[in-house]
Amino acid sequence: MTASAPVAIRVRAVLAILLPDFGYRLMALLHIAAAVAAFGPLFLYPSLRRNGETQTMAAMHMRLSFPALVVLWVLGMGLAGMSDQVYKMSQLWLALSLVNWVVLIAVSWFLIRPAVSDASDAASVRLSYGVAVTHLGLIVGLVLMIWKPGF
Repeated sequence: MTASAPVAIRVRAVLAILLPDFGYRLMALLHIAAAVAAFGPLFLYPSLRRNGETQTMAAMHMRLSFPALVVLWVLGMGLAGMSDQVYKMSQLWLALSLVNWVVLIAVSWFLIRPAVSDASDAASVRLSYGVAVTHLGLIVGLVLMIWKPGF
């Protein structure tokens, strides 16, 4: 969005979650809940690993975290689509968010998923890297969602 865009559109875009449109607000709430479900369990993985709970980690990752990461994308795209053309994929923050999501999906599938049920030292290292990259991706996603660079 350019600097010459009407102020009302900019305000609406920033405060869209506060609008009285129930469907949009519900979608935004579910999007945030999906983010909590996708990223929250990863904070438990190190302590679960230390306690030998690899099967619990594997089940949590494949039944909660990974599906929630997919739902996060679906709801995010739904929010962009419901925004009355306020948000467009050509905007930098939304395009970077999609790239960030693809990286997170790849890390989750190729690093974390195989490492959560393996008790070896090599798997522990892969899990550590995967969780660290995921935490970084969470920070990047939050920055993009809050500041919306290029909007």
